[in-house]
Amino acid sequence: MVAPKSEEHRPWGYFCVLADEPDHKVKRIVVFPKQRLSLQRHLRRREHWYIVQGSAVVTIDELQVHLERGQAVDIPQGAWHRIMNSGEENVIFIEVQGGDYFGEDDIERAEDDYGRV
Repeated sequence: MVAPKSEEHRPWGYFCVLADEPDHKVKRIVVFPKQRLSLQRHLRRREHWYIVQGSAVVTIDELQVHLERGQAVDIPQGAWHRIMNSGEENVIFIEVQGGDYFGEDDIERAEDDYGRV
């Protein structure tokens, strides 16, 4: 039997870590309707986002990309990025991190709807 993963709740939704290895980390992330993550960047990791459910707008530096279920995007290391749930149902996506460090303290925020800058 697989042990249930613990959820970490945020104002915009929640996530759980599916894998945490020395060379990668995998999260399942849920973003509530009309919510968005902070505009942020990571200096020590890159990310790959695969949309499992919902409709999202992803910002990568100056680019905005609309993604639906089954679509994916790569976030380069050091790029400013965020995801916004543009629909009426939860957005669920899988985040695969690569790099040399995966701690939550490798987040630099430029903008945040919840006062965390």
